[in-house]
Amino acid sequence: MALVDHWPLLGLVIRTPRLELRYPDDDLSAAVAELAVAGINEPGFRPFLRSWDEVPPPHQQRNTLQHLWETRASWAPGSWHCPFAVLVDGEVVGAQGLLAEAFAARRTVQTGSWLGRAHQGRGLGSEMRAAVLHLAFAGLGAVRAESGAWHDNVASLGVSRKLGYEENGDNRWLRGDVPEREVRLVLTRDGWERRRRTDIELVGLDPCLGFFGAIAADWLLP
Repeated sequence: MALVDHWPLLGLVIRTPRLELRYPDDDLSAAVAELAVAGINEPGFRPFLRSWDEVPPPHQQRNTLQHLWETRASWAPGSWHCPFAVLVDGEVVGAQGLLAEAFAARRTVQTGSWLGRAHQGRGLGSEMRAAVLHLAFAGLGAVRAESGAWHDNVASLGVSRKLGYEENGDNRWLRGDVPEREVRLVLTRDGWERRRRTDIELVGLDPCLGFFGAIAADWLLP
C-alpha cells in the first residue's frame, strides 16, 4: 500500500482555473519553506499575529517544516489544521490553511494564508481563499468561515470583503510590543452561496471526510 492509502489527505487537491491547492507532502513542504525564506512582506510590515517569518535561515526553513509536520502529527477530527501548498503552473507560490475546532458540531472554519512577495498583486490571494472556502462550504458542509487581519493589512481585508465577508467586531493584540487593532470578519453560508462558483474542483475528498469530522456526504456537490 502507498502512504496516501494510510493518510488520504496526501491525495487532496483543489483546482481552480488559475491554481491548485495541494495537501503538502515532504517535497512540497520543503518548497513552501524555501519560498517563505525568499520573502513574504515588505521590510518592516508585520501582517501576522506572530512574526514567524522574521527568523533567519536555516532556522526559518526548519521552523516552517516543523509547523507543517506538527499539523499532520496533531491532527484529530475534533481539532485540525489543514495546510495547502498553492501552485501556479506547477510552481509553489504560497500557502493556504483551513482549520477548525469541533467542526462536526460547530461547522465553523478559520483560514490563514500568505503569498511569496514575487507573486503578490496578481489576484492569487482571492483565488486561493475562494478555493479553500469551496472545500469548506461545498465539500465539508460548513455554515460559517471566520478570518481576521490587522487594521492596516489592506490586501487581506480586501480579499475578505471581495469574497463576501462582513466585519464582526475586533480584538486588541500586541503587534511586537505595541497594542493594535485586529479586524474580525465572518462569511456565512448564505453569503458564500450568493457568490458560489462552479469552476472549482475537489479531488480526493471522499476518503478524507472522516478526518475533518464530516462523515456524512449529503451536502457534497455532484
